[in-house]
Amino acid sequence: MSDDVIQPNARIDALIKPAKVLIVDDEYSTRKVIRIQLLAIGAVHIYDAADGPSGLDAIKSIAPDVVLLDWEMAGMDGAEFTRCVRQPATVPDPNVPIIMLTGHGERSHVLEAMRLGVHEFLLKPVSSSALLARLVSVLSKPRVMGRRGDDDRPEAAPERVDTTPGYRIFV
Repeated sequence: MSDDVIQPNARIDALIKPAKVLIVDDEYSTRKVIRIQLLAIGAVHIYDAADGPSGLDAIKSIAPDVVLLDWEMAGMDGAEFTRCVRQPATVPDPNVPIIMLTGHGERSHVLEAMRLGVHEFLLKPVSSSALLARLVSVLSKPRVMGRRGDDDRPEAAPERVDTTPGYRIFV
């Protein structure tokens, strides 16, 4: 599947079309590009927020099915945002899938994101096919974030292996 031509698929359409997708990124141009990609793959319920606090407000008001989150934002960064979301008293659904979008693919960032409860990780620039694959993954196989003892950090289920080149960063 190339970025230019996304093949129609009834099963994928059934997942993507009704999904409410929230983009949280402090760069307007990035939000615009991601919105265009989402529209191209069939998403119709797309919301965006220009910073972490606005994103938390949006989660409370629209209850998205998935959050696309930038790692590096001014003020509240992606890590702090994820910590807030994963606290049960903060948002209606602390298990909402989070797909982290970042230009930082270093192992330490991937480990930190996964430790905090990020479901998927995508390196910028994001391709439409990779975005579609991640959305299908989190919408078709939701994972509940558990707890590790007395620690407040979420514990994600073990990562599934995806053999498609360039799709996932494994640690």
